[in-house]
Amino acid sequence: MPAISFPLVARDGFAQIAKRNNWAAENAGVMVVFCVTFVVAVGLIVLFIYKKMLARREKRQSTV
Repeated sequence: MPAISFPLVARDGFAQIAKRNNWAAENAGVMVVFCVTFVVAVGLIVLFIYKKMLARREKRQSTV
């Protein structure tokens, strides 16, 4: 007989997971800040890449 019953361990693990609350719902303001920060960061990265592409295209056209 095994010392650890796997169904019992699985049930206890599931019970622990099921007890957890929804952190995002409880902290809506923090989630809004995370989302706005992410959108701004992605926008800045895209703007940087766009400017680099324009500079590269301009350099390529001036040499040809």
